[in-house]
Parts: sequence; C-alpha cells; structure tokens
Amino acid sequence: MLTLILGGARSGKSSFAEKIAQKKGGNEVSYVATAEARDEEMKKRIKKHKNMRNSNWQTIEEPLFLGEVLSSLSPGKVVLVDCITIFITNHIFLNENKNEKIDYSSKEEKIIEEIEKIIEQSKNKDVILVSNEIGMGVVPSNKLGREFRDIAGRVNQFLAQEAAEVYLTIAGIPVELKELRSKIKDEYKG
Repeated sequence: MLTLILGGARSGKSSFAEKIAQKKGGNEVSYVATAEARDEEMKKRIKKHKNMRNSNWQTIEEPLFLGEVLSSLSPGKVVLVDCITIFITNHIFLNENKNEKIDYSSKEEKIIEEIEKIIEQSKNKDVILVSNEIGMGVVPSNKLGREFRDIAGRVNQFLAQEAAEVYLTIAGIPVELKELRSKIKDEYKG
C-alpha cells in the first residue's frame, strides 16, 4: 500500500509519517533517507532527524535509486521514504556541470521511471512517502526554481493518483485528501 504525505516546510509531515510507520511497523520499519550531508547545516538536520525517530528502525541512505532499495526489502515490510522532494533535487543535479544547460525533460523522465518503480514495489509493501508541497507559494524568479517546482508538482500529482491515502499536513494537522475529495464529490453531485 502506498501512502503519500505532503506539506510545506515545518508543517509536521515527517513526524506524522513516523507516527504512521510506528503504528504499522513498530520497531520493524525501514527508513529510507534521501538527503546527503554536503554541508554543516545539512549534517545537523540529518542528525536531528535521526535522533527524533525510533532508534530500532533500519536506516538506509539512498539519494537516487529508491526502486532498487525497495525491491531489496522483503514483502510486507513497512518502509518510510523521506523525502521525495530531495530525491528530485538529487536527480536534477546528478552529473551536472554548472556551465551547462540542464535538460529538465530528460531529468523528469528519469525521475518518473524511478517513481514508477516505487509504485510497483508498494504493491507488496507498506510504503509511506514524504514530499513537500511547493506549488502554493510565489512563482520562483529563476528557471531552475520554476522547473523544480513544476517537476515536483507533477511527481506529487502522479503519486497522489496511485496512493491509497494522501495526507496534507498544515501547522501539524494532517488532513486525508482522498477521503475529503470523496465526501465533496458526494455532496456536490449533479
């Protein structure tokens, strides 16, 4: 089963995802971290995240090939992937030279291929994905920012269509969107 948890920065999405994982898997959860500690600030953030989650959980650090990681885990496993947005960033900047133009279409194709593998692997596992909802803010002033926002938005839409449950966290409050959508459809038929 696939569960998608969306939210803005500091919205409570990671802690909510951890609560779901704890409830479903107890101490038997595989936590897949996509962030890489490339500077001191990120090292501190990663350390803080590690200290907050269940110390019995298996931690797997993988910035790019999430489908491969998921395929290596046994069926029925509870897996928490945090976060899809950083995974997208990792793919956009993979093998890029600062002086060359980024081929965003090619990057998005590779990202979607990997997302499809995640979806396939979630059919025999309980996969919880965390992703940032970044399309609610100001339009970025540069091409990279706009392309990133657009790719992340399309990936989130694709995942939301495939997920059994989709939550949006706002100010620490999770709202289940598919349930809400169903309720609204029923109420406003015709």
